[in-house]
Amino acid sequence: MTPLPRFHRLPAERQEAILAVARAHFAEHGPASASYNKIIEAAGFSKTAAYQYFDGREDLLAAVLDDVLDRLLGVLGPWTPARDEADFWARLEAGSHALAAHLQAHPDDLALADAAVGRARDGVWLGWFGAVVQDGRRLGFIRTDVDPDLLAGATAAVMRAADAWALSALRAAPAERPTAPAVPGGEQVWSLLRGLWSGAADGGAGRAH
Repeated sequence: MTPLPRFHRLPAERQEAILAVARAHFAEHGPASASYNKIIEAAGFSKTAAYQYFDGREDLLAAVLDDVLDRLLGVLGPWTPARDEADFWARLEAGSHALAAHLQAHPDDLALADAAVGRARDGVWLGWFGAVVQDGRRLGFIRTDVDPDLLAGATAAVMRAADAWALSALRAAPAERPTAPAVPGGEQVWSLLRGLWSGAADGGAGRAH
């Protein structure tokens, strides 16, 4: 599901304004409960006009979640080849911190992040992790005995579980987070990844061969 062509012909500022209103409603009331009529009223157009832009509520929700995903990927940026293993881990951790900071500063994105990643269209989220895995293999510390697509999928699954855990912590006590928030339990997440990527039984101390 995607917005109808007429929506894409609106000025970019108007598109963003509509999505921002919808994002706020879906975040506050939940993707399953937010009122389509209240959203379009708050966005400033009639129900008749709304159906010129979206097929209905689910179409609008899909557009909002795709936009949230784009915002998250924009914070991470494309993965570029690291200089060495230390640079690799530093970049991965920096991306996680940047994402945590963005989500703390944008509570609507925080509320919808899991739903947005869950519907990740066209494998774009999986593609990001595929680039990470490919780079780690190039550097020689990510295992090569597992199909790269399978390993990228497993990596994305681990990170989605870790994200859900971290997002829950961020939602639980946002006021208590420092100015530059860390990823809750970050060391445990990196340990999981090292174990997955190395295939070692020692929690990641071993290296791929």
